[in-house]
Amino acid sequence: MKKNFQVINRRDFLVKSALGAAGMALAPHILAQAKAAGKLRTVHIGLGAMGMEDLAAIASHPEVEVVGLCDVDSKMVARAKAIYPKAKTYPDYRVMLKDMKNEFDAVVVSTPDHTHAPASIMAMEMNKPVYCQKPLTHHVSEARTMKKMAAEKKLVTQMGIQVHSFYDYKLATLLIQSGIIGKVHTVRAWSPKNWGYDGPEPTGSDPIPENLDWNLWLGTAPKRAYKEGVYHPGNWRKIMDFGCGTLGDMGVHIFDTPYNALQLDVPRTIHTECRQPTGFGFPENNIVTYEFPATPYTTETLKWVWYDGPGAPADHEDLKLPNGDKLPEQGAMFLGEKGRLLLPHFMELPRWIVDGQYKEFDVKPFNLGDPVQDYNEESKKHYHQFVDACLGKGECTAPFEYSARLTETILLGVIAGRFPNETLHWDSKKARFAEKKANKFLGGKYRKF
Repeated sequence: MKKNFQVINRRDFLVKSALGAAGMALAPHILAQAKAAGKLRTVHIGLGAMGMEDLAAIASHPEVEVVGLCDVDSKMVARAKAIYPKAKTYPDYRVMLKDMKNEFDAVVVSTPDHTHAPASIMAMEMNKPVYCQKPLTHHVSEARTMKKMAAEKKLVTQMGIQVHSFYDYKLATLLIQSGIIGKVHTVRAWSPKNWGYDGPEPTGSDPIPENLDWNLWLGTAPKRAYKEGVYHPGNWRKIMDFGCGTLGDMGVHIFDTPYNALQLDVPRTIHTECRQPTGFGFPENNIVTYEFPATPYTTETLKWVWYDGPGAPADHEDLKLPNGDKLPEQGAMFLGEKGRLLLPHFMELPRWIVDGQYKEFDVKPFNLGDPVQDYNEESKKHYHQFVDACLGKGECTAPFEYSARLTETILLGVIAGRFPNETLHWDSKKARFAEKKANKFLGGKYRKF
């Protein structure tokens, strides 16, 4: 196994990538490439639980041919290869993208968060459309770079936030924008999931499984010893070097509809209540409060409060439901000048509340179709939208232009968790905090591997 652990500055990598991209001529339209090949040829990076879902949903489109499969775990590669036997397989996405650059049309990235940007940026430098799982990136600087690259190169892009295309979320967006509760002044959102870890950093090391290339799994993240059950598979979301905590996982899904419906940009201030940072794991419980500037759908300022971890959300008058009903396990509450709108997560219709009572609303004017039929198709819809856009048939609804801003908002809250009970002030134009000590967490360092 090659072990080159030289460290490079992540900002320098991103600047060089952007400059390299700007100097490349745009490739022929993907539609022309796909026509020549007969189908849209896709390669898939990351074949774990979510990666296999992404793979199956993309491949279910009748105009897709899966030609490349990549994962650092040979067992996961073998599982996918058994389903798509004609696809070439690789442990290293860099080798796959270089070797197959003329044999594929689009890339699907389904890795742990810390590899989203490195893999996506390499594909975008090759002028390839990218479908990347949420959160779009691990760092704010990466989100801004990917947004810029996608715009400059006019690439089809989509973040893997499937609920963006679900019936109930589209309905909630239309209800809010119709003015059903008036201008919104507060959003409260929550998830009791626990993608945090309050314990100490593990010591020692365990034998690396034969099926796992640990160096490739770490990728650009700092070198560390392998510990069984701590990172791979599954628990990496809890660890600062690899994931973004519960906020970066469930927060992206639950923030999406309020963020989209209210047409928000990035926040002005961020304040997090949590335990003191350990430098290793994310806090298990967080209350993150954002303040956003006004939009046509909000009052002069918008307050947004996020609760996560065991026991979330905290009791609050804003969250009390009629008839003593219990809150859904996860969801969001919009508070407006004329009432409230509850949006459970997920596959439940929103509920309209005025003066402490539920009210009925008419969905017919919104022409959203039949919710039962829509639910049956939702597992594929968001993915097929990406494929169709690559083939010149429509557009994506969660392109990097949108999803990078949503991700930036999420990541600013993650950073604020390093400064408990302090208010951070964000300057979007300069992409800097007023509190200089926080700026070093906007990017980081890439390890050469």
